[in-house]
Amino acid sequence: MRICVYGAASPTIDPEYMEKVEQMGKEMVKRGHSLVFGGGGNGLMGAAARGVRSAGGHILGVIPKFFDDEKVEAVCDFCDELIEPDTMRQRKQIMEDNADAFLVVPGGIGTFEEFFEILTLKQLCRHNKPIAIYNIRGYYNEINTAMMEAMKKNFIRDNCTELYEISDDLDALFRYIEAPVKNIRTVKELKDG
Repeated sequence: MRICVYGAASPTIDPEYMEKVEQMGKEMVKRGHSLVFGGGGNGLMGAAARGVRSAGGHILGVIPKFFDDEKVEAVCDFCDELIEPDTMRQRKQIMEDNADAFLVVPGGIGTFEEFFEILTLKQLCRHNKPIAIYNIRGYYNEINTAMMEAMKKNFIRDNCTELYEISDDLDALFRYIEAPVKNIRTVKELKDG
């Protein structure tokens, strides 16, 4: 299975996050999966890639050309395949098209945006791929609380919690990703409007 990992590019975050995500990359390969990711060499993107590489797995990186041209972010230099589209929109589409599942690790604005976009597309029945959130050290607790509050106030339907799994238990997340895909409902059942 090709798992797209969304996560931080920052090299200045707590090393515990790096260690857990690098271990996650090793576990992906142990379970027979390959990595699709944003092509960054630092942060949790780099950690995932290092873990996959150290276990002998396949890595597809997707990073816009301007990241290297304008020194926005370090590019991972050991991808098996590296695609360099022109725009961020193209980057996300290529990653989505090449993934069988999505695994979200801690990250910033870009990671939040990627998660919410892929979740929205699932809610709109544009794909039916597993979405898992690796909630290391409770990083996503507040976002999860905000989602529950939006459901309580009828901004989001309650059944949208069926569209993703959130846990700090990596084995549980892999079991969720690897399980047979449940049929999703129709758009009308998942979204008001």
